[in-house]
Amino acid sequence: MGVFTFVCRSSGDEWSAKQLSGDLEASAFSTYDLQRKLVQAALATDSSGGVNSSFSMFTPSSAVFQVIIGGGGGGAFIGGAAAGGAAAGSAAGGAAPEAPPAEEKKEEKEESDEDMGFSLFD
Repeated sequence: MGVFTFVCRSSGDEWSAKQLSGDLEASAFSTYDLQRKLVQAALATDSSGGVNSSFSMFTPSSAVFQVIIGGGGGGAFIGGAAAGGAAAGSAAGGAAPEAPPAEEKKEEKEESDEDMGFSLFD
């Protein structure tokens, strides 16, 4: 299983990306093309299984892109403010935080007209 984490930056009309801990890099005119190039570069290094990827914008001109190759049924980290920490944790082999437990749903009993002491049809 290979985990490739890239820091992406926009400079003018072009996006560039450099691997966080490695030598892979690419550039393109759109984030879509940049992601495609980075996945191809990661696959050229490690083609041991399926590919998961995640792209998270932090500012209008910076983002983090992660490619995970192999590893089975897991998913990539979830974007948002915690993405940077999750990306660093995943790259270092750390576990992602667990999802909060689901709330118990309380069944609401529907009240009838008889329970209120009057009826609309009286």
